[in-house]
Amino acid sequence: MSNDYDALLDKEKQKEPKLKVERKEGEPTPAFIGASWGALLVGVAAYLIGLFNAAMQLNEKGYYFAVLIFGLYASVSLQKAVRDKDEGIPVTNIYYGISWLALIISISLMGIGLYNAGSIDLSEKGFYAMAFVLSIFAAITVQKNIRDTQRARERD
Repeated sequence: MSNDYDALLDKEKQKEPKLKVERKEGEPTPAFIGASWGALLVGVAAYLIGLFNAAMQLNEKGYYFAVLIFGLYASVSLQKAVRDKDEGIPVTNIYYGISWLALIISISLMGIGLYNAGSIDLSEKGFYAMAFVLSIFAAITVQKNIRDTQRARERD
């Protein structure tokens, strides 16, 4: 008998209108914002924890840390330059070119460093490469979300 009553209550709850959070046009969903920040935190944290626990010299750890920070900055800078150009905001060709060059250099430095690292196992190299790529991609999406949210709020 209680199962019938519970089923009836569940049906009544389903009929109640759910509160819908109004988003502004162009604003990313909270789920996408959370996923982007989560990916950035997971990527950077995994990379740094792996670096902290790595059996390499401090100067090698510093190199990989600097490449990560350089890559994150370059990716956000490039995303901003591309977005500005797309929206008709003036971007100088030198800034646009330097943004591309910086990202290419950071990815190349990571690849060259991992290729020449004899003391790192192949699986560890893959780990650093994947954490690096995840971090760069997530930094781009976080920057995009911040900009989209700001733009949507400015419209109203």
